[in-house]
Amino acid sequence: MIRIPFLLLSLLFLTACGDSPVGRDARILAMGDSMMAWNGLSGQSIPDVVASELQEPVIDRSVTGARMIYRLPISGAAGLSIPKQYRAGPWDWVILNGGGNDLLLGCGCAVCDRKLDKLVSDDGAQGALPELVARIRAAGAKVIVLGYLRSPGRSSPIEACRDEGDILDARLTQLAARDDGVTFLPAAGLVPHGDLSFHAADRMHPSIKGSRVIGGMVATVIRQQN
Repeated sequence: MIRIPFLLLSLLFLTACGDSPVGRDARILAMGDSMMAWNGLSGQSIPDVVASELQEPVIDRSVTGARMIYRLPISGAAGLSIPKQYRAGPWDWVILNGGGNDLLLGCGCAVCDRKLDKLVSDDGAQGALPELVARIRAAGAKVIVLGYLRSPGRSSPIEACRDEGDILDARLTQLAARDDGVTFLPAAGLVPHGDLSFHAADRMHPSIKGSRVIGGMVATVIRQQN
C-alpha cells in the first residue's frame, strides 16, 4: 500500500479548498477564513450567495483556519496565509475578511493589544490588513472588507471575543474611511441576543441564513457601485 504523508494530504486539501471557483471567468475574488468559506460544501457560502445574487461568477480562495499573519511558507502559500491567497487578476472587486483566527488562536481574545496593532492600527493606516488592502487597490480593484458575526450569547466559543471584535471593527471603519474604493461591512449588529439562527451548530461560524444575509449585503454594495 502506498502511504501518502499526512502533511502532503493536508496541503492538497488546503489547495483544493483555497482555490474553489464559483465560476472561472470572473471579475470578483473572495479571500479570507472560515467565515467566508463556511457552507461552501453545500454551495451556500458567502461567495456562492454573491454569485447567485449577481448572476456572475466569483472566484473563492478562502480557507478555513487562515490567518492574516502567518509565517509558515508552504502551508501559507496553500492558503493559510490570507495575503498569499491574493493573486493578480482581472478583478474589479475583492471581498475580504480576516483577523479572527489571529485573535482567537493567537492571543485567545484576551491580551490582544499587540496583535490588534499588528493587524490594523487604531487609525487604520498600518498593519497587515491595510497593507493587503493597499496592494489590492494598487492593482485597481475595489475592496469590500467584512466584519465578523458576534456571539449569539448562548454557549459560544467566541463569547470572549466581543471586545476585540468591536475594536477590530472600529479600526476597519477607519481603514475604509481613508479610501473611497474600500467598503467596510460590519456584521456586529446582525445577531439579536439569544438568536441562534445566524450561526451554525458550533455557534461560531455562519449558518446558511447567516451566509445568505452577509452575501446579500455584499451583492448590494457591488450593485450600487457598478
